[in-house]
Amino acid sequence: MPSPIEFYFDFASPYGYLAATQIDALAARHGRTVAWKPVLLGPILKHTGGQPNRAIPLRGPYMEADAPRFAAYLGVPFTAPAQWPIAALAPSRAVWWLADREPGKAHDLAAALYDAHWGRGEDIAAPEAVTRIAAGLGLPEAETAAAIQAPEVKDRLRAETEAAMAKGVFGSPFFRLDGEGFWGADRLDHLAWRLKAGAS
Repeated sequence: MPSPIEFYFDFASPYGYLAATQIDALAARHGRTVAWKPVLLGPILKHTGGQPNRAIPLRGPYMEADAPRFAAYLGVPFTAPAQWPIAALAPSRAVWWLADREPGKAHDLAAALYDAHWGRGEDIAAPEAVTRIAAGLGLPEAETAAAIQAPEVKDRLRAETEAAMAKGVFGSPFFRLDGEGFWGADRLDHLAWRLKAGAS
């Protein structure tokens, strides 16, 4: 069975959201599954010497116009949150908490969190926001709240971010297909091309 496409993302990334709306269907068309892997861009940018796109002169204003335009092109909802970028610790931890025991639910939670943040413009940084969204998927709020603060879950997110960097991941979204990296939502077509070539 072909290995999953690894999809690395930070919930703070609007382009990660845009990729999230497309990657599952793209993979399914080529007989692949997707492993959704939230990471933290903060440590990655510190390692690479970068900074958030919104803080970069010229690039920040461009992104503020480009992200909603890209969403319109894809035909997906987009509402920029009042506060961004956020520190996505709580949502990322919640997903990793579920990743091994309920991978399907982890995927659904990641998608729901992304939709809330960039589809509807909600702030998902606070644990209370994450537990509320998780409750909509049938997850007990108290259990989710405890998991977000659990040392082993915090360690898991830290370890997954470090493992991603070790694989060459330096931005969001970032895809790995059979060991080959693709950076950016604008590389989805390249990813599809590579998948098609591999199937021929």
